[in-house]
Amino acid sequence: MTPQEQYDDAMFDYSMGDYDAATAKFAALLAEDTQQFDAQLALAMCHYRKGDYPTAIAEGHKAEKMKPNEQLVHTNLSLFYQKAGDKKTAEHHGLQARIASWKGNMTKPDANAPGDGDPELQMAQPKSPAMKVPEKFPDMPWKKKPPVGGGSAPGH
Repeated sequence: MTPQEQYDDAMFDYSMGDYDAATAKFAALLAEDTQQFDAQLALAMCHYRKGDYPTAIAEGHKAEKMKPNEQLVHTNLSLFYQKAGDKKTAEHHGLQARIASWKGNMTKPDANAPGDGDPELQMAQPKSPAMKVPEKFPDMPWKKKPPVGGGSAPGH
């Protein structure tokens, strides 16, 4: 099986709630390639779903080492620490997640960000400059003034 097929197989187990099987498959995938970020992130989430918060935290920090400015890493770590009862560290990672989201909106995406090079996943750009509306429309009959000298209205 290719690494992608292994990952998909493990994600299927995860989606079915078989966290033990998913954990084993993600661990096997990471044994072959320690730089599989998505597998590392998913492995941490498997441990979280099983209620093993200390292991989820440890695996989450491995993902953090791979991509220290990734919003999802800090969001997950905040969740893991909150469930483990460490509110202060959970708040720290919650703040790091917000900072990562701000950085992502203000700077160029990093080279490892999903969607780089894929035009369908890029932020939309304006197609043309905004149309300039003229100060006066050429013909505004509702703004024409009645003739001076005062003709009276018919019927009066």
